Amino acid sequence: MTPPDDRALEPASKDASAPGPSDTEPAGASAPDGAAERFAALEQVGQRSSDLMIVIDRAGRVIYANPVALATFGISLEEGLGTNAFKYLHPDDVERVVLRFIELLGTPGASIRDTVRTLAEGGEVHELEIVSTNSIDNAAVGGIIINGHDVTEHRQYVERLREHEERFRLAFEGNMAPMIFTDLEDRVIAANDAFCKMIGFSEEELLGKDSAPFTYPEDVGITEESYRRMVKGELGQSRYVKRYLRKDGRIIYVEVSRSPARDAEGHTLYFVISERDITEERVLTEELSHQALHDPLTELPNRLLFDDRLKQAHARVLRQGGLGAVLLLDLDDFKGVNDSLGHLAGDQMLRAVAGRLQQVTRDSDTLCRFGGDEFLYLAEGLHTPGEAEQVAARLIESLAAPFLIGGSYVEQHSSIGVVVWDATRTDNDEFVQEADVALYEAKREGKGHYVVFTPSMHQQAISRFALTQELRHAFAAGEISMHYQPILNLATSEIEGFEALMRWRHPQRGLIAPSVFIPLAEQSELILDLGSFALRESVAAASSWRLPASKKGQPYVTVNLSAHQFHDPSLVTMVEGALALSGLAPERLVLEITESVTLLYVAETMSVMEHLGRLGISFALDDFGTGFSSLSYLALLHPRIIKIDQSFVSPVLQSLRHDDLLEAIVSLGHKLNMTMLAEGIETTEQLARLRSLGCELGQGFLFSAAVPAEDVAELLARSPDSWG
Repeated sequence: MTPPDDRALEPASKDASAPGPSDTEPAGASAPDGAAERFAALEQVGQRSSDLMIVIDRAGRVIYANPVALATFGISLEEGLGTNAFKYLHPDDVERVVLRFIELLGTPGASIRDTVRTLAEGGEVHELEIVSTNSIDNAAVGGIIINGHDVTEHRQYVERLREHEERFRLAFEGNMAPMIFTDLEDRVIAANDAFCKMIGFSEEELLGKDSAPFTYPEDVGITEESYRRMVKGELGQSRYVKRYLRKDGRIIYVEVSRSPARDAEGHTLYFVISERDITEERVLTEELSHQALHDPLTELPNRLLFDDRLKQAHARVLRQGGLGAVLLLDLDDFKGVNDSLGHLAGDQMLRAVAGRLQQVTRDSDTLCRFGGDEFLYLAEGLHTPGEAEQVAARLIESLAAPFLIGGSYVEQHSSIGVVVWDATRTDNDEFVQEADVALYEAKREGKGHYVVFTPSMHQQAISRFALTQELRHAFAAGEISMHYQPILNLATSEIEGFEALMRWRHPQRGLIAPSVFIPLAEQSELILDLGSFALRESVAAASSWRLPASKKGQPYVTVNLSAHQFHDPSLVTMVEGALALSGLAPERLVLEITESVTLLYVAETMSVMEHLGRLGISFALDDFGTGFSSLSYLALLHPRIIKIDQSFVSPVLQSLRHDDLLEAIVSLGHKLNMTMLAEGIETTEQLARLRSLGCELGQGFLFSAAVPAEDVAELLARSPDSWG
């Protein structure tokens, strides 16, 4: 609908023409006669008003407009007076407004409230809230008064606010992150679907309640202080972790981010709380932490966790007094399990040992796998050193019963080094090292022992370390040599062979006993180099020894093999090479192995012995009767010679029991068709008794000490009746 012309709404009896305004006429100059006087009062009001004011006549022509109205339409006074008021409307609003105008004309004194849009000359749209009053019959006005104000910016603000609220509503209700709003009493005033799903309660069940019903009881009140500071405006926001108790009873961990919503003055209105279920993260973190701090095979704490527990325990002793102890446990026979049954069986053994040790671990203590076949035990709350020894004895006893591994029963024993400390020890860095020193001493005493560390042991350890370094130098400098002790036929007093024995002559300390440096070599892996040297030297020396042709295979040389050597994959090749280089007949070489080596690694032992036996080499079983003997294995391996340990020979005349044992050992060897060799013969009485028992061979100081290679020829030249 187009705007009406100047006469469209004028009654027929009226003169519709109106003179145009002049530049000097007042605001109502173009109005009908007498209008200037009528508008005087309105003009005073309009000039002061901050609202728009327009007066139009019956035909819709502008007969008055105040400055606000002129500014709104973007026109001057001269441009506005006498013009059709409807042409300033937005085209889309004209039809509706004209109809309302016609309706208003028919009701003198009536008013209509409306909202209209205007279109200024420059194309700018304004939205106005107006009140139109029919004052045509009012002699002081004679037109329709339109009062209004521009609500464009307000409408835009309201629209923006609505859009913001809509976006916020969508962001809240549709957010995948759980969210709630709480009032200043921490009662829920809104909760989105994600939050309801997280805790299993509906929004209706939550509204008006605080968080206590769905908070894990121990975590209720966990954030009271931060909440109080937020209400007071001292804290901008807070983030914390707490546990919720879902409706189904399941416990979940959540990360809570709480922020206050404040008014322009900074007063807190309510709280916006965003939450995140971190239960799976927590479980994963705990799993990773457990993996980082625990041994994957035994599930025991590892060294990292042990060190932390040790620091805490040491700090408690410093504060509260009392004693603490570190025990280092090492399995005595574990290598035999790995080598004979395989590494899977070894792993099974370690798990079984860990289980046994855990059964006797006190709640206050910590058991840890140190590495390999070693375990660390931290004992706390002790009052006397004797209590630490009781712990050690209990740990050793827990391993006394055999283990069922891979369908076989296996004996497993342990040695333990113990360190006890009190508040005078200001640091804990050396406790494990000292326990290791004590462990070394325990192993020297034999299997299944514990030893408590003393300061003197530390100096001994330093000496051992220094001696080990000197041993490396001694080997390279040629200070190591081989000596040979004759082995005699006790019936004929003739030499049948020699045992090769290693000697170390230190330039400052003199002769160092093999019982001192051989264990050091075994610990430092020098034993392989020393063993190879002993074999080469002994075979080369034996190749120069001569006896009558009737003494076939004599004189032989016996060479000791350590456990490391015997299970060295290169042993067979090394023996073959030494024989080939020296030209010594294989039947003149006897390899000595200890009873413990043969019985721990039976399958491997048999394989090596069979291979070397096919070359013509024979074996002697050393130190018989001092280990864990197994007669069935002894018959299976069938060594050529069994060497009777000197502990059974020396006290033979002092104890009837030892004499009975000696007789039984010799008799056993004969029944198994093996040659018996007695070690450590020092007296003629011992020799006589051994001869009476029918012991075939013997060696000892009664005949000769071990001599250098260059003196062997002299011994071979002696007559049989010169011995003893």
